[in-house]
Amino acid sequence: MSPRADRYAQMVALAALLAGPAIMCLHAAVANDPDIWWHLRTGEWITQHRLIPRTDIFSGPNAGKPWPAYSWLFEVLVFQIVHRLGLVGIVSYSVGMVFAITCALYRLVNRLSGDFTGTALLVFASCFAMGHLYTPRPWLFTILFLILEVDILMQARRTGRLRGLLWLPLIFAVWSNIHIQFIDGLVVLGLALIEPVAALRGIGQKTRLGVAPAAAVLGASTLATMVNPFGWHIFRVAYDLAAQPGVLDKINELKAIPFRDAADWTILALTLLAVAALARSLSLRVFEVGLFAFAIFTGFRSQRDVWMIAIAAAVILAAAIPPRQNQKNIRLRPMAMAVAGLVAAVLLIAGFRVMKVNDAMLEREIEKTYPVHAVAAIQAGHYPGPLYNDFNWGGYLIWTLRMPVAVDGRAAFYGDEALNRSVATWNAEPDWNKDPLLQHAGIVVGPTKAALMQVLRMDPKYRLVYEDKKAVVFVALHAPGAPQR
Repeated sequence: MSPRADRYAQMVALAALLAGPAIMCLHAAVANDPDIWWHLRTGEWITQHRLIPRTDIFSGPNAGKPWPAYSWLFEVLVFQIVHRLGLVGIVSYSVGMVFAITCALYRLVNRLSGDFTGTALLVFASCFAMGHLYTPRPWLFTILFLILEVDILMQARRTGRLRGLLWLPLIFAVWSNIHIQFIDGLVVLGLALIEPVAALRGIGQKTRLGVAPAAAVLGASTLATMVNPFGWHIFRVAYDLAAQPGVLDKINELKAIPFRDAADWTILALTLLAVAALARSLSLRVFEVGLFAFAIFTGFRSQRDVWMIAIAAAVILAAAIPPRQNQKNIRLRPMAMAVAGLVAAVLLIAGFRVMKVNDAMLEREIEKTYPVHAVAAIQAGHYPGPLYNDFNWGGYLIWTLRMPVAVDGRAAFYGDEALNRSVATWNAEPDWNKDPLLQHAGIVVGPTKAALMQVLRMDPKYRLVYEDKKAVVFVALHAPGAPQR
């Protein structure tokens, strides 16, 4: 194949590569994420009041308890998207972010590798391994920002050009207002500082990023993270969230990798290949080893953070891919890559129509997951609260019922004791009826098959007011205004 034909083939392949992960995200069309609802409600509240919440405004038992809305910028952004586009806006956010992540990861790997085919396979494998995370959460920004950060650091280490480092404080200033895991980015900057310090002592490979610029960018970026409504207290928030290990055992996304599907096994394959590549390296690369060790710790501890493994492995394996003969003569120019990106974006826009992703379809999917009709019955009946609900539906009820909930997806905010009590009550374990939140509840709404729902059918203190295959609603007869038998 001639070099020109090879370039055209690469353009087509690149367009497919950049669009592929986002198309998978579009095909899944996730708009029923359990946490997106309280994020939306927070964004709406901030937009209406032009204030950032510092105490809880959505929980009945925790009303007034300190709760800094540390993801406020994400919440305002996603609310504005949904306000303008409807439910399709939720999917549009996820698809757009996955597309941006894929483009950024390709740029990172392509600048480290000398082979297009190897780069494409590595980027696709990494994106595929992160597939479980393609949901409308602020962590998509964290994935994107960390890729950009690593790309900037890798280029500074390789070329000695420090101008790109000026972007990092700006990235962190935005990052700290979107997602609390900006802390991970600061750890990576710390690793970039450790490397030149170790090199001065004769440990590891010396790069072109010296101690002074590495220390300066770490200091500037740390200060930039404090440009948020909570100042330096944002670090206390991060500490409090990390200091509740019990939550890891209760929330599926925080549990260890279950190894039940291809994405999980792809993470394992990338891990083993990266270990082999590091073992074959002729010199110790302190930054890469530190980045990979940090990724292993976070990713295998919690499946929510497997993206760290995917990115670290991509960095290590990209440098290990040998260039193809005459590869430099057929590398895509920036304009060609931009055209491929534009084609990929057009494919994604067309994908919404081809896959019939619209509000009507998304509403049907939401009805399969959440108590849509039960909420309508509660609203029509004007039943008085307080509300007692299960963990999974809390966020949705915050968004739809507009009344304080007993518990929702902010697991760390409620704490281990409250979550354990809620689980025990919904499982109708001994002393279930001594749950103080249940005792004072005016409305109980939960899954039809939940054990608590079965025992309440036999309890004379509650009356069944609505039931379908998805949800049951009971009203406590002691509640003011409750319907009488």
